[in-house]
Amino acid sequence: MRLIFVGPPGSGKGTQAKRLAERRGVPHISTGDLLRDAVRRGTDVGKQAEEIMKAGKLVPDALVIRVMEDRFRSGDCEKGFILDGFPRTLGQAEALDRMLERVRMPIQVVVLFLVGDEAVLERITGRRSCPVCQTPYHTRFVPPRIPDRCDRDGAALVQRPDDSEEKVRVRLEKYREETEAVIPYYERRGLVRRIDGEVDPDRVFEALEKAVEESSPKS
Repeated sequence: MRLIFVGPPGSGKGTQAKRLAERRGVPHISTGDLLRDAVRRGTDVGKQAEEIMKAGKLVPDALVIRVMEDRFRSGDCEKGFILDGFPRTLGQAEALDRMLERVRMPIQVVVLFLVGDEAVLERITGRRSCPVCQTPYHTRFVPPRIPDRCDRDGAALVQRPDDSEEKVRVRLEKYREETEAVIPYYERRGLVRRIDGEVDPDRVFEALEKAVEESSPKS
């Protein structure tokens, strides 16, 4: 079970990736987590990435692929893995394929979570959190008992700057310009499975498990 999860910001792919990874006993791999871990451990790649991130720049694909290749060779990916949010561009997809060919772990399924822009905006712009205890809320889905106040300590809830409507629309546009180009690349190989990401999360998970099961190589 070697999977890639693709979808717009707020599509729920990260939540579903964690849930499926726990159910199937495979690692959930996030490039952001890998880079932060490399920085924390002070590896050669981590040191290079840290300088770039401190300067506010994007880590080059070559460095990301290097840290991912180290991860795939760590020994716990033999049963499979779930890649969450990577590749984001066609160039990354091509580089990833070359790297996975070296470690003999080709991708088997690419799951595309379908969520419309308005649903994404509602999900992300409604997020709030307590600056004191970090409890998460949502203005519609998980509202506090008193509007804009934390249930635990009464602190005024805050919205992350990246969760503003303006910032979310920019992220959606970048997704359409860059990440959606990855879909035809995998579709030509018959790897893409589309899932309705706007239904109840449990129904999304049921559809996800079905898609993975139907796509798994038969012995």
